Amino acid sequence: MRDFIFKRLLFLCSLLVLLICGGMVYSLVSGAVPAFQAFGFFGFIGSAEWNPTAGNEHYGALSFMVGTVATSFLALAFCLPFSLPVALFTGEYFRGTKAATVISSVIDLLAGIPSIVYGLWGFYTLRPLMIDLGLSEQGFGILTSSLVLAIMITPYAASLSAEFISMVPKELKEGAYSLGGTRLDVIRRVVFPVSGSGIFASYILALGRALGETMAVTMLIGNTDQLPQSLTDTGNTMASIIANQFGEADGIKLSSLIAIGLLLFLITAVINFIGKMVMKKLS
Repeated sequence: MRDFIFKRLLFLCSLLVLLICGGMVYSLVSGAVPAFQAFGFFGFIGSAEWNPTAGNEHYGALSFMVGTVATSFLALAFCLPFSLPVALFTGEYFRGTKAATVISSVIDLLAGIPSIVYGLWGFYTLRPLMIDLGLSEQGFGILTSSLVLAIMITPYAASLSAEFISMVPKELKEGAYSLGGTRLDVIRRVVFPVSGSGIFASYILALGRALGETMAVTMLIGNTDQLPQSLTDTGNTMASIIANQFGEADGIKLSSLIAIGLLLFLITAVINFIGKMVMKKLS
């Protein structure tokens, strides 16, 4: 009887997750329908115009989709060459040492810092640096927000990657050493192949965090409703435009913001789905 009750409880909890997810999708879709009816689905996602003028309203998501993808993938590109060496240091080369323990603790601390703190740091430190280097007249732009995003997700990706690297069976590595393999050979031929799917998953999760980041990006991207033409241009992401304008929106503008939220949900879901498919190929 206890086993029966426990299994039913687990089933209800799983069902609750599905119901919550379904409710979220239903709410977003129902709220976005007026915008799609007014501008068309492909017209909405393919238009860069964002005109809130009464009587001449027209809204499109292209500018914000470009801003989101540009900042997130650029942040991931900046993150990769720094997070992977840190993961190898703490998870393989110096695993179990005091240095690795200290660095792992610092990484975990940085991974848990609220995004608003990174935004403040970027505003008062990185933004003036961009101005001094002549990369941006006002210090705002895609590049500035991407750098802050990269700093945010690097500890997250490094911590998860180190966990997967440290989970590689010791017997496999010892077998490679017994065959005359060097430390580099073991990492290339044993550690990476075995932990590759997990490392890839950590970067997919880091990318997901970058895609949905709001406050840090809002403080640094410039918040202009225009299609960015270069990395130093100002712009908006899908999350930042919602954060900036949702509180005062109504009517078709409110529906357009909800539609942007739905598109962000779909983009994140597609990236996670692709990541799972790649992980199955790697595993």
